[in-house]
Amino acid sequence: MIYLDNAATTKPSLAAFERAKVYVTEKYYNPSGMYEEGFLLQGELKKARSALLSKIADESAFELVFTSCGTESDNQAIFSFARRGNAVTTMGEHSAVAAAFHELKTRGVAEPRFAPLEKDGRVNVDKLLSLVDDKTSFVSVMHVNNEIGAINDVNRIAKLVKQKNARVIFHVDGVQAYGKIPYKLSKDIDLYSLSAHKIGGLKGVGALIKRKSLLLPAYLIGGGQESGRRSGTENVFGIMQFVYAAEEKFATLKEDYARLTAYREKLWESLDQAVYTRLSSDEGTPYILSVSAKGLRGEILLHMANDKGLIVGTGSACSSNAKNRYSKVILACGHDEKTADGVLRLSFSPETTEEDIEKAGEILNEIGRDLSKRMR
Repeated sequence: MIYLDNAATTKPSLAAFERAKVYVTEKYYNPSGMYEEGFLLQGELKKARSALLSKIADESAFELVFTSCGTESDNQAIFSFARRGNAVTTMGEHSAVAAAFHELKTRGVAEPRFAPLEKDGRVNVDKLLSLVDDKTSFVSVMHVNNEIGAINDVNRIAKLVKQKNARVIFHVDGVQAYGKIPYKLSKDIDLYSLSAHKIGGLKGVGALIKRKSLLLPAYLIGGGQESGRRSGTENVFGIMQFVYAAEEKFATLKEDYARLTAYREKLWESLDQAVYTRLSSDEGTPYILSVSAKGLRGEILLHMANDKGLIVGTGSACSSNAKNRYSKVILACGHDEKTADGVLRLSFSPETTEEDIEKAGEILNEIGRDLSKRMR
C-alpha cells in the first residue's frame, strides 16, 4: 500500500515509539504525584517542553503548554483572546480555526472577519490588513495551508498587523509547518499551535506555544496541570514520543525539504495534464501537491485509487463529514465548483520513496483516464 495522505496523519515513528515505551512499562506514574517518581517525571516533562520549543523559538521569550491536539490548541488560543471587538482570520483556515471563529459570533463575544485568498492559497495580505482596526483583539493566520500547501509569511504578516494595531494578539496554526519547513518564531508572534501526529507522533498530543509575557487563561479546569493553564493528567508517553519524533524530523529537515520538493515535482510532471490541473504552487510546502481532475469526482477517484493500493486525500480530513460538497478553501482560491469537485490532495512524509512517487503517478493516470472515458 502506498500512503500519500500524510497531511491528514502520519505513520507513528517506530524508533520514537520504542524510545518512549519505557513511559508505559516502567515510568507510568502520575507526574502530579508527591512521591519521588512523580516528581522526577515533572522534570522530564520540563525537558520535553524545552526540546520541542527550542526547535523554533527563543526559550527566554516563549513557553509551551501541552494539549490533546492541534484543534484544542487553536481553540484555546481563540477563545482565550478573541473576547472583544472583532477578530480577523483567513478564508483558508483549517476547520479548527474557521469553525471557532463562527462560534465567536454565535456566542456574541467578537465579530469574526475573514480575509480572502490569493489563487495559490496564500492570504491576501492587503485585504487582511484592511480588516484590522483599533477594535481588533485577535488575528489568526495559518502557516501552511493543509489543503493546498500554500505557505504564509506569518512573521511578516504579524509585524504588519502589529504596526497597525499593537494590541492585537497574533496566533498561528503551525500544525502543517512544524518539523517540515525551516522557521523561527519572530517577536511579533504571540501563539503558535502544534500537533504530534503530523510528524510521526501519536494522535492525542498537541501543544500551544505562547509568549511568556502573555497571560493565558485556564482552558480546562481541574487539577491545575500545565501551571494551571490546562488541567488533566499529562500523557507522558505521548509527549515523549512527540519529542523523539520531532528530534528525527528536525535532524533531517533541510534534506527532506529538498528531496520531497523534487518528488513533488516529479509526481506532477508524471501526471496526465489532459486529466489533472495543478492547484498547489511550486513555492508551497514540498509536503503537499493538490491537483484537480476537473469534471470528475475526487471522491470517486479516491476510492478507485484505494482499490489499486494507493491512499490519497481529497482535502482536509477534519472536514470530510461536512455538509458542503465543495471545499471552501478551494473556492476561496477562485476555482469553480467543477474544479473543487475533482480535487485530490497528495501529501508526503520523509518516509515517502521515489518508487512510491512513480507508482502513484501510474495509478493516478490509469484511474483518471478510465473515469474520463466512463463520463463521456
